[in-house]
Amino acid sequence: MSTLVEVWGDYACFSRPEMKVERVSYDVMTPSAARGLLESIFWHPGLKWIIDRIYVRAPIRFTNVRRNEVKDTVKASSIEKLMKNGGESYIATSESIQQRAAMILRDVHYVIEAHFEMTDKAAKSDNPGKFQEMMRRRLEKGQFYHQPCFGVREFPAHFQPCGKIPDCPEELKGCIDLGWMLLDLDYTDPTDIQPRFFRAVLEDGCLNVPSMTSEEVMG
Repeated sequence: MSTLVEVWGDYACFSRPEMKVERVSYDVMTPSAARGLLESIFWHPGLKWIIDRIYVRAPIRFTNVRRNEVKDTVKASSIEKLMKNGGESYIATSESIQQRAAMILRDVHYVIEAHFEMTDKAAKSDNPGKFQEMMRRRLEKGQFYHQPCFGVREFPAHFQPCGKIPDCPEELKGCIDLGWMLLDLDYTDPTDIQPRFFRAVLEDGCLNVPSMTSEEVMG
């Protein structure tokens, strides 16, 4: 059974992985970002969200900003050393901040159509009807595990259940080729996680998302 979730916000940044220095957003929300947003509302080890379609319901608009980012990360090797020898691990943000330019989206509005599959971690008492009802209640009450966002935490996402899909903006009608887009990460081999891409095409504002096993998906 499909779930429709309407989401909107002031800004969004779905970063293209090929841009190494400055952040540049894809034209529309990526399937992996949509999955992450749904998981922020309702996550359970017994289910896995599958994105079917993303409806773009606002004109695609870009703007440029400069953001402060922390350039350093805590390395796993440093943590292992501290566990053996003791000490403290921290990042001095005042010393690690750097400014980066970003081309982001503004005034975004989407409808996410998705379904979920049960996983082998589901308990005996778990069933699709139970999970569907839990998701419905969370959407209606505005509940979430952590704040849903559009790509980065600075850009929060508002959400609500969608009864009727809004009309497509006039300028998005027809067929628009968006080029190659990140579909999601393939966790089949946990020791070798690989990104998967697909050719994204908007048809009257609708992005149809292929399955990970589809022939049109490339690594």
